[in-house]
Amino acid sequence: MSLRALISAGAVALVAALAAAAPAVGARECDGLQVCVPVAGPWVVVPTASGATRAAHTPKAEYQVSCPRGHVAGGLDAELSQRAIDIHFLGTLGSPVNPGISTARAVVFVGSYVGQTPRGPTFKPYVGCIPASGGGGRVPNSVGAVPPGQPTTRRVRNVRVRPGTTTVAHGCRAGERLVGAAHAFGFNTRAAPSPSLVSSVSGRRSIRDGRVVVRVTGDAELGGVRALVQVQAVCSRER
Repeated sequence: MSLRALISAGAVALVAALAAAAPAVGARECDGLQVCVPVAGPWVVVPTASGATRAAHTPKAEYQVSCPRGHVAGGLDAELSQRAIDIHFLGTLGSPVNPGISTARAVVFVGSYVGQTPRGPTFKPYVGCIPASGGGGRVPNSVGAVPPGQPTTRRVRNVRVRPGTTTVAHGCRAGERLVGAAHAFGFNTRAAPSPSLVSSVSGRRSIRDGRVVVRVTGDAELGGVRALVQVQAVCSRER
């Protein structure tokens, strides 16, 4: 091999090695935060619909990610398997819009697919957690009115999904009423799961005796993958 060819081959090998060693651009949930504990969720499956069904009611995935004790969410980000995923989070009213006021220890991400060619859409949520410092109160502006609070609490249960069919039930605590429910599937994989893997899990949700019940079915493809279902019971103590 000539010296020129040898140098060229060496340059190509060096570029390939640098590309392999360079870290991938990650999520930015901790950008601008001096003290931050990053927490990543799984790849969450976004349900899809088509035609008039979607126009009347766009299905959505709700998934809760929690910070360690003594921390609140100070930064948020997500990765998407497809651009046509609309994603936001549920915040609390208050002023100023700030960690500890707009956010708490747990964050609920809401994702929906708004495109036309779904290929197993998923999103991976990220939370940047900062030490909790509390927030201020707010004085009502009108006589007889009360400021917005937190009348509901989400009780969350995560269960591993394996091949076969199983039933997962979850409910509120004593003294609480069930006022809402949700469930979502997630995959703890490094990259976004394939459409085939996404379609390997399914679930049917119902309410029985004041509890959320999800009948979960997993295909054989789940044998070597860590998948989970998150069941949420939205509970209230208000009468």
